[in-house]
Amino acid sequence: MPCRAGSGVDLKVANADDGWRKVQDIMQTMSPVQAEAFFDFEPVGRRIEDLETPVPIIDFDVMLDNLIRWQSHCDTVGVANRPHIKTHKLVPVARLQLALGAKGICVQKLGEAEVMADAGITDMLLTFNVVGQHKLQRLSALMKRSDIAVVADNAEMLEGLSGAGLAAGRKLAVLAECDTGSGRNGTQTPAETVALAQKIAGLPGLSFGGLMTYPPAFRRKEVAAFISETRHLLDKAGLPCPRVSSGGSRDLWDTTGLEDVTEYRAGTYIYNDRSLVAVKACGWDDCAETVLTTVVSTPTRDRAIIDAGTKALTSDLLGLDGYGIVRDLGDAKIYNANEEHGYLDTRAAPRALAVGETLRVVMNHTCPVNNLFDKVVFVRGQTVLGALTVDARGKVQ
Repeated sequence: MPCRAGSGVDLKVANADDGWRKVQDIMQTMSPVQAEAFFDFEPVGRRIEDLETPVPIIDFDVMLDNLIRWQSHCDTVGVANRPHIKTHKLVPVARLQLALGAKGICVQKLGEAEVMADAGITDMLLTFNVVGQHKLQRLSALMKRSDIAVVADNAEMLEGLSGAGLAAGRKLAVLAECDTGSGRNGTQTPAETVALAQKIAGLPGLSFGGLMTYPPAFRRKEVAAFISETRHLLDKAGLPCPRVSSGGSRDLWDTTGLEDVTEYRAGTYIYNDRSLVAVKACGWDDCAETVLTTVVSTPTRDRAIIDAGTKALTSDLLGLDGYGIVRDLGDAKIYNANEEHGYLDTRAAPRALAVGETLRVVMNHTCPVNNLFDKVVFVRGQTVLGALTVDARGKVQ
């Protein structure tokens, strides 16, 4: 399936022609003007240079293109799209993703789920262990107004989930989380996974909802082997597996090892960032979000100071050199960062910088950036469309 010109991404879709037709079909049913109708922008002027910095700016058309291409890819491969809203944390964007064909959404914390439920979004998968009485009470309340499902990777937390389901008056679907190589949460073997699934299925107020994994990037075959063996053991135990939820953005275009996967969770694809360009998951033209920043000092020809530090760009390095780059200055790097100060290496910049000018930084990791700001600004090219409040900002509980 072709990408937008300049992206440089090789989409490994089985039937490229069919995939491209799906892109065209979606574009015919959802034009940029129609997509804009999902948004109620707050006026903040019409010119980018008039915006107060630092501030994230998102190119609306690039974002929409990213959404359409990924949805059409999922449709072509035959995997349900369940986008992770922790990247954007915006209700109107989640609604747009659903309108384009997403099955539901993925949330990482109860606070995010509550915000989305308040907006009428009901099909949610919460992929973080719910532990503690306060959270269990909130989960039970959410169950009464949504179809939320959760995950578990240990038996110790199941009694609490069972109580939440009983208090809500309906069964709570619980997916067994498998560690397929990432070394984070998850059962360690297929046999251990099946034992956990049996415990889930045997408790009142719960139902076994299937398997969930956050797989290591670029190891699809090993992950597929783990899932396949687990499903075989579930079949032998007479336990149906309603769904298999996988995810990850670094290798999201690779269709290898998806035979047992029924849904895919990805978040960063909506905006993309420097880390995904580095692994060729996207091209620079696919990066919809940048941080607009102002040059506040030029102490030497080799260094400029900008008003975007770790509180605007995050401290995430993700194995990269520096905290972000400025494409318009020959990929000049933010080589150091304090909380409010960014140190821009201008040695190879094609021109000297002036105090007061604005620059656009492609950040290493887009997801945490959106949790650092009250508002983000959407643009179309050089025209400002308006600002949106980040609905689920700070919802980390």
